Amino acid sequence: MSRKRQRGVSQVRHLLSLLFIVLLTLLPFPALAASKADVEAQFQTWVQQNLWPEAKKDGISEKTFKAAFSGVMLNWDLPDLVPPGFPKPKEQPQTQAEFSSPAPYFNEARLQKLAATGRSFASQYGPTLKRIEKVYGVPGPIVLAIWGRETGFGAAKLPNSAIQVLATKAFMSTRKEMFRTELIAALGILEHGDVTPDQFLGSVAGALGQPQFMPTSYLKYAVDFDGDGHRNIWNSVPDTLASIANYLVQKGWQRGRGWGYEVTIPESVSCAQEGPDLVKPISQWSSLGIARISGKAFPSDELRADGMMLVPAGRDGPEFIVTPNFYVIKEYNNSDLYGLYIGNLADRIANGSGAFKGQWGDVGKMLRSDVAGMQVTLERKGYDVGGTDGLPGYKTRRSIGQWQEKSGRKPTCYPDSSMLGLLK
Repeated sequence: MSRKRQRGVSQVRHLLSLLFIVLLTLLPFPALAASKADVEAQFQTWVQQNLWPEAKKDGISEKTFKAAFSGVMLNWDLPDLVPPGFPKPKEQPQTQAEFSSPAPYFNEARLQKLAATGRSFASQYGPTLKRIEKVYGVPGPIVLAIWGRETGFGAAKLPNSAIQVLATKAFMSTRKEMFRTELIAALGILEHGDVTPDQFLGSVAGALGQPQFMPTSYLKYAVDFDGDGHRNIWNSVPDTLASIANYLVQKGWQRGRGWGYEVTIPESVSCAQEGPDLVKPISQWSSLGIARISGKAFPSDELRADGMMLVPAGRDGPEFIVTPNFYVIKEYNNSDLYGLYIGNLADRIANGSGAFKGQWGDVGKMLRSDVAGMQVTLERKGYDVGGTDGLPGYKTRRSIGQWQEKSGRKPTCYPDSSMLGLLK
């Protein structure tokens, strides 16, 4: 064969190889690895040979175990799954815009609707809520606000089998060990007989019933408040409300105190003083010129009590002095905005108040990866940003304010794109 012809054949083979590679990349996901049927078979083997011995050791009867897993197959529609034998999902770069204005979170129409429904339930369940407050010390409007936010006062549909969700995630999620613990706890709930497997429903994350407790939280905090012998957070409103209150108490709720106050903070007071670790008596905050935005004085019995500054959007949003109870609410969902949502909704239910008076600015619009880069730089400079996750929590906001002050800039205590070229 001539050299010219050999080169031609070589080029053809090279092109065919490239074409084959391209075709492989276009094949459906499962074709590159195990089939779903293979994984389902592995799952059933795992349930019987791996999970059952642990469940039995934990006191789960064979009757309960068989009933729980009767007809249960993997739920392939759940997020964050890593099926065995399938290619691992590529790690996505943190390039999403995370930090537009918080304003949409506080959708006024939605809040007004929840508040109206909450006031109706406050009347309907008045005696129950009074008894709950007497026993646990948590105000009814706070309990109602969490119930309303979590499941729309029980109206939200929970179509997912909790056992299927938890088993799927325990077998092939990115957090298998955590969900395995929750799955064993869920089997313990069924063993106790508080609910039957067909009623054992939850969210796509495995959270149960109207308060959205994970199974381990159910075992710790759910209570039987209607006296029927079962802790039923799926169908019993008294059990649901009392369980929420018990959760808050066990997390440290302080009887007789609210969640906090919207305030105005003078320009002379640095926004870099926020955080639960920088607590001061409310009287001391008041002496700095911080005042309630409503114009009312702080209650006299609150002046000696602890308060903390909170500026979730830095200087470009509503400002607050919060009590330790605010951080207890955050135990339910570790988000400043969630805590403020519950506080605002509770105030609306209690006294018909409205939206926060301070306006949420059009803050941020930063890429999460850019914020993470700023955190790395601040850490290198000696600031405690609370972790380089790209999320502007209070330690990151505070560090930005401290850096701005040290650099001779007006502190805003919130990341924005103008800092990218300066914070190196």
